Amino acid sequence: MNVAHTFDGLVEMQKAADEAHGRVLELQDTYGRPTVTPWLPEQTEAYEKAWKHWRKLAGDVQAAVTTHAKGEDKPRFEVEVTVRTTARHPEAATA
Repeated sequence: MNVAHTFDGLVEMQKAADEAHGRVLELQDTYGRPTVTPWLPEQTEAYEKAWKHWRKLAGDVQAAVTTHAKGEDKPRFEVEVTVRTTARHPEAATA
């Protein structure tokens, strides 16, 4: 599936992936290390679901950044850094 993404769309995708990653970290903090205190089956299921969701969103962002960079004839790394910076520090993008 070859879908063109706008820069703003990439930023929104990155924000969603970052939010999903935050949820994974939140669950880790809440549940503790499973090697120290075993998780209940419900905790394991919630964590795995959150982790899979984050990884899917992160993969989607990576693929979209690659497509966008090729379409704009820009270095992929440059596009990725700009997207991440804009998503995580929007005040820097408008300065």
